[in-house]
Amino acid sequence: MAATLRIQSDWSQALRRDEGEAWLSCRSPGKPTLYGSLTRRGLSTEGVPDIAASEGFVVGEVTKKSILVSCPHENVSTKFLAPYTTFSRIHQKSITCLDISSGGGLGVSTSTDGTMKIWQAANGEIRRLLEGHVYDVNCCRFFPSGLVVLSGGMDAQLKIWSAEDASCVVTFKGHKGGILDTAIVERGRNVLSCSRDGTARLWDCGKSSCLGVIADCGSPINGIAVGVADDSVNLGTPEKAPSEREIGTEGKILLLAREDKKLQGVGLQSRQQVFLFDGSDAFNCCTFLSSTYFLAGTQDGNIYQLDVRNTNAPIQIIHRSGAPVLSLLPYRDGFIASQGDGTCFIIQQDLDYVIDLTEADCDPVYKVAPWEKQIYTCCRDGVVRRYQLGDL
Repeated sequence: MAATLRIQSDWSQALRRDEGEAWLSCRSPGKPTLYGSLTRRGLSTEGVPDIAASEGFVVGEVTKKSILVSCPHENVSTKFLAPYTTFSRIHQKSITCLDISSGGGLGVSTSTDGTMKIWQAANGEIRRLLEGHVYDVNCCRFFPSGLVVLSGGMDAQLKIWSAEDASCVVTFKGHKGGILDTAIVERGRNVLSCSRDGTARLWDCGKSSCLGVIADCGSPINGIAVGVADDSVNLGTPEKAPSEREIGTEGKILLLAREDKKLQGVGLQSRQQVFLFDGSDAFNCCTFLSSTYFLAGTQDGNIYQLDVRNTNAPIQIIHRSGAPVLSLLPYRDGFIASQGDGTCFIIQQDLDYVIDLTEADCDPVYKVAPWEKQIYTCCRDGVVRRYQLGDL
């Protein structure tokens, strides 16, 4: 795997002061780590810090919230981005999940303080408290309308909420263990959930009933993703005709990130296995990049890129650190990943540098939610950070 550049987590504060310094490192597999530093020499006429790098490192473009650093010897460049805003008053403890509504106006988040809250995405001001789960809420997401929220908890319940008045409109019961992830099929007439009980289930929102067990794999399912499969993929045929309450399941594949080191693909309508891929460790998360390509992240820091038409061998394995990969999302023509060591980064095909969203220090970044040119992250330190990406 290629070399990885790291920077002191509070680099933007450190470089605000004259003569301020921030450490840098460049780690390459099988080689000694190269250490260096950045020093502020003053301000340019535009009010942007004038930053110099120590030997072996080169500073590129600098703005008030970003700095591009390269290590020519290892042929690696990273743009480090500091948060544009931070919200530290939404929750009292670790924030385990968050999402931003389709219009960008609202955020929803869950925390180990036992609460789930809806807040203004612009300023973090709390709008609604969603109360009803027993024990911790593990996951939350907005429906495409942005007016309704889906959540899953350790109480094995899946709930649908109105974002407008905080009422719980539907509760689904059927899982025998905590719900670990959810997915929404198209506009949301049907939704999916996966659980510690080893099953993934399809639910009918209108009738608040279970339409079926999509997979029962005997191992906790940590994450799921639903996507349209490439036409050439054989998704299998349903054993019996699907219920007319199933909306939008045809031609789709469900990815299951399993605790037993397996990544499974299942035909959503057929309930038939399409593939089973063995990884290096427990799979934590997965996402589709397109109808052919998808990603899955493991507990030991590997991000596998696979082709749904042939899953015998990965297209590539990206490994930036041994910390657990906690979330993966498509972004522009690449993806965003976050890990258990506080790193959160964006890799894009058309950029010759990695974008690193900094300041979480060594606290795990559990979830990432992009909206247009903004990216929100949530972390064990209880802070929501908002990054402004501009025109990359």
